[in-house]
Amino acid sequence: MITKSIPSLFTIGNLFLGIIAIILVFNERPELAAMMVIIAMLLDGVDGRVARALNAQSDFGKELDSLSDVISFGVAPAFIMYVVAFQELNPAAAWIVTAIFPICGALRLARFNVIAGTPGYFIGLPIPAAGGVASTLALFYKEIPAAVLLSSMIVLSFLMVSNIKYPNFKKVGIPKGAMWVIPIVVGVAVVLGVLFPQHLSKILFVPLVLYALYGLKKNVDRRVSKARKRRQAKAAADAKSEHSA
Repeated sequence: MITKSIPSLFTIGNLFLGIIAIILVFNERPELAAMMVIIAMLLDGVDGRVARALNAQSDFGKELDSLSDVISFGVAPAFIMYVVAFQELNPAAAWIVTAIFPICGALRLARFNVIAGTPGYFIGLPIPAAGGVASTLALFYKEIPAAVLLSSMIVLSFLMVSNIKYPNFKKVGIPKGAMWVIPIVVGVAVVLGVLFPQHLSKILFVPLVLYALYGLKKNVDRRVSKARKRRQAKAAADAKSEHSA
């Protein structure tokens, strides 16, 4: 019974850090708040792997994971961005964009739970990645105009509910014999995150935003390839028609 509860403990840790992130940003600690979201991402990536390694997967764990993700990667990043960058903007625009982000994240999770995806891929940008980008992007509020940050939140919201495919790394398992390493990795991440929140958060922004852009690039490449094939097919059909004439 205790073994079956271990994955849920990681999920609850994810939820706890999301709540702490919200508290921190309202206490003028946005760097540390963003770091809490990043560590929550680590826990979110671990809980499913632990469940599979222990053969402890359940519908309860799946639902708890989704509810936790809405808070940690939807609500918390939206508040981080709002507090540091949006308060001087038009209130209506700031409130609507802040609300849209977790709403799209919830829609993304609901779709993930009820619709079978493509093996090896997520359909739409996963909410942990979107939340990671949003919370770390917020740390650049002094360098990036608020209007650009506002537009970025809208784009991230759209990517979550889009049909763009993103690589799924969650199926990479953890050997049961290596389970003891997980608490050490999480502990080291927490210590580093608390000691160097600003530097680590900004460094991690780069791979996160590259992942978000990767899906866009692949989608554009796919559409361009389809358009080229259609043009080639049309040209071949026209040539054949002229030859027949």
